[in-house]
Amino acid sequence: MTDLSSQDTTQLTPRAIVEQLDRYIIGQDDAKRAVAIALRNRWRRQQVADDLRDEIAPKNIIMIGPTGVGKTEIARRLARLSQAPFIKVEASKYTEVGYMGRDVDSMIRDLTEIAVSLVRQTEEVDVQDRARENAEERILDLLLPAPTAQARSFTDRPGEPAEPQSAVEGPDATREKLRKLLLAGKMDERKVEIETQEGSNPFVEIISNSGVEEMGFNLGNMLPGMKGGTKQRKVKIPEALDLLTAEESQKLIDMDKVVRDAVGRVEQSGIVFLDEIDKIAGRERAQGPDVSREGVQRDLLPIIEGSTVTTKYGMVKTDHILFIAAGAFHVSKPSDLIPELQGRFPIRVELGSLGAEEFVRILTEPDNALTKQYSALMETEDIELEYRQDSIDTIARIAAQVNQTHENIGARRLHTVMEKLLEELSFEAPDLPRQKILVTQEYVEQRLTDILENEDLSRYIL
Repeated sequence: MTDLSSQDTTQLTPRAIVEQLDRYIIGQDDAKRAVAIALRNRWRRQQVADDLRDEIAPKNIIMIGPTGVGKTEIARRLARLSQAPFIKVEASKYTEVGYMGRDVDSMIRDLTEIAVSLVRQTEEVDVQDRARENAEERILDLLLPAPTAQARSFTDRPGEPAEPQSAVEGPDATREKLRKLLLAGKMDERKVEIETQEGSNPFVEIISNSGVEEMGFNLGNMLPGMKGGTKQRKVKIPEALDLLTAEESQKLIDMDKVVRDAVGRVEQSGIVFLDEIDKIAGRERAQGPDVSREGVQRDLLPIIEGSTVTTKYGMVKTDHILFIAAGAFHVSKPSDLIPELQGRFPIRVELGSLGAEEFVRILTEPDNALTKQYSALMETEDIELEYRQDSIDTIARIAAQVNQTHENIGARRLHTVMEKLLEELSFEAPDLPRQKILVTQEYVEQRLTDILENEDLSRYIL
């Protein structure tokens, strides 16, 4: 099966998207089909006539299901496939305008920041070779400074014959010799003194992290003393090359173009995963911590419907950003959301709970299966892990049993079970000789049964 994550999005048909999601997520076919269609519709929208394109609104999705069944993973893999700016936020972290906390506009500002970073990284790859060459030239300038005018006057006086090139080696020849030594790594232990750019004033960063991005941005412009300065550092040549390459990359990148491309990506293909939306469902109460829940919904409404948000990179329109909301809805239900917000999420899919049968598949089938992850970790210590099928079945059964008797946290329970199962081996592995360890049903039961039998203990450990 080919990996479509680095290929043209025209190849991302709904069937191909589902196939890619199947590599990492077990079950939940309805949710996979829904997000696959939503992603394909974004490509279809780009193919229609301009006058109709702006009229086609994204088909936002609500995923309903308990924790640990794959809601977040589906959204994250979808963003990776489409190479789109993606942000995961929790609805419960936001407050109504007028209350202490983050306002909902900040999710769009954060998404734009992510998009700028993505585009800048792409541009850095494109200019990497040229930046490296420029950095090498700067290192050579430090190793062989250009002769001063006074020094040249002694060797090249008017009216006197120039000194034969054979008598004194020219600077160009010396520079090329130094270049060969530099590229061969024969000067790696030598230190040079370089001038590097210091970071911005931390006060500005603190303000920015509070959500007042524009204030931090403008303060840095108004007060030159608050901007980062330069600093002299004496480092070895390999480190100097890396630092100067990064600095040269920034010089070669057209940040105006980066910002334009990033804002375009956010507006046309950005994805916001709005988790815990069930926590803000329900009508307003007279007092207490839930007083602003409906207010948050009303603040979210214009962003999801389509509005313009001010960021430090300019105005960003949210009309065509795809919103994928998710929640367990144990206490509340989607109909408890305000009607206007419900109408902005036309697609609703329910994700089923996971049992022992699904856990067996999760442990073995995905490309990033937990058993494969732990085997790879142990290989770094020259320990080869081999799992018998009966051990996989037992791990799955224990995880499902703990979910039934305690809090159901879905597939996340497998992480706690596997960590406890291999805890002793992980600790002792560096001191063990190279060997192969067979994980059997007896091996699993020996390490986990005692904990399962002690219900109070299992409540805290598993």
